[in-house]
Amino acid sequence: MKKLVLYLIMLAPIWGQAQTEFKLERSLEGSFSDFTVDPLQQVLTISKQGQLKKFTANGDSLAVFNEMRRHGKLFRIDASNPLKVLLYFKDFGTLVVLDRFLNRRDVIDFRKLGLLQVKAIGQAYDNGIWVYDEQAATIKHLDDAGKVADQFSDFRQLFDSMPSPQLIVDQNKFLYLYDQQLGFYVFDYYGSFKRRVPYTGWSDVVIINGLLFGRKGDILYRYDAQSFSLSEYKIDPSWKAAQKIIIAPERIYLLFEDKISIYKYQ
Repeated sequence: MKKLVLYLIMLAPIWGQAQTEFKLERSLEGSFSDFTVDPLQQVLTISKQGQLKKFTANGDSLAVFNEMRRHGKLFRIDASNPLKVLLYFKDFGTLVVLDRFLNRRDVIDFRKLGLLQVKAIGQAYDNGIWVYDEQAATIKHLDDAGKVADQFSDFRQLFDSMPSPQLIVDQNKFLYLYDQQLGFYVFDYYGSFKRRVPYTGWSDVVIINGLLFGRKGDILYRYDAQSFSLSEYKIDPSWKAAQKIIIAPERIYLLFEDKISIYKYQ
């Protein structure tokens, strides 16, 4: 099977070795517009026809959801909780909540909650949901029933340059917000601002145990929030055509025009 290597540009590589080798494990053939991976290494794909499909870690088809077009264009999918999949349809202010088998569990209309400009959503540690309310310029915490339970301070009072995050990630008792124009903002669960990491223009942002990963052109970045060190890696030339890259603890996933390629590192 084909093997690829990410070559070090500066500092230590992603997994702490002089060189990290990736071996092609398998590919999911198909024409996909987007995909994500949950903590169980299950892959959720979105076809260009609007079908959501879930595959096991071994590549077996597990479940299908066919009601995507009913709610408009999908803006964000969050499967960071493998038992609860969030589908956010921004144009209609609608959040669809699915169970592990992609059965519809709930539909939350943000407009009925007075949330008229929700720009970002994310899973919360307590089975609730984080949302960024752009109109109120704050993060709000919804409980499992979809009701507003708490909110952070107004960002306009906290920052001179107000962040407008596109991504919210809840991990290890911290909340990470990412704004492509201003960088990362880190909070605790009580809304206390901890730090800003000013790396901008990243796509395919992933956070793994305090490590911030992202992609900019043909460069992968890793920032260690503990040691404050930034590493850069030039991707293999054959990966440049990838429309999306997801870095996971044991594998790396690449979306191409006609497939999703899954590489395992060793």
